[in-house]
Amino acid sequence: MIDLYTSPTPNGHKITVALEEMGVEYNLIPVDLSKAQQKTPEFLAMNPNGRIPVIVDRDNDDFVVFESGAILIYLGEKYGKFYPPEPKARSRTLQWLMFQMGGVGPMMGQANVFYRYFPEKLQPAIDRYQHESRRLFEVLDRRLSAARYLAGDELTIADFANWCWVRTYTWSGVSVEGLTHLQRWLDELTARPGCQSGVRKPERMSESEDLVKVARTMVTT
Repeated sequence: MIDLYTSPTPNGHKITVALEEMGVEYNLIPVDLSKAQQKTPEFLAMNPNGRIPVIVDRDNDDFVVFESGAILIYLGEKYGKFYPPEPKARSRTLQWLMFQMGGVGPMMGQANVFYRYFPEKLQPAIDRYQHESRRLFEVLDRRLSAARYLAGDELTIADFANWCWVRTYTWSGVSVEGLTHLQRWLDELTARPGCQSGVRKPERMSESEDLVKVARTMVTT
């Protein structure tokens, strides 16, 4: 059994989507970021960085894995799903996973900070991160013009990781207009039951001001 400590954020959704798509039974433990539950001693004992998501593999001596990319790799290896065994295909999967970890996530995250959450509207910062996010979308679009999925013909954890961020483009104020291959890919993953279920877990807070409060807490901690 996998225990998953998470919140309804793109990084958190990477893991719920992967688990739902893999058909893995797991125990969902919501972490309330507005109450700084990710900063408690109990949580920090699992992830010293104080961030979600974290998994505990109860079937493997309670082995703890943090960092969403590392969790995806662990799950792919453990269950043999969405993680190609062939070396070149596996390498392509990891390359596009790292593309999300090092590019799409950080740039969209900073776009969110300055576009949505920061108390002052610093237009040069907003432009910087929105433009870089759009550039990264164009990279994805070019790749998806040559392949159905990011690693090739087969869906992988790299698609889940990138999709969980790219699908939130309107929240970051970034356009996907004209990126027909990216839009095709977005629509295909959005139609998948596992992806649909994954992004509904855990339940979101109902009040938008609570979401902003959480985001501002994350920016300053």
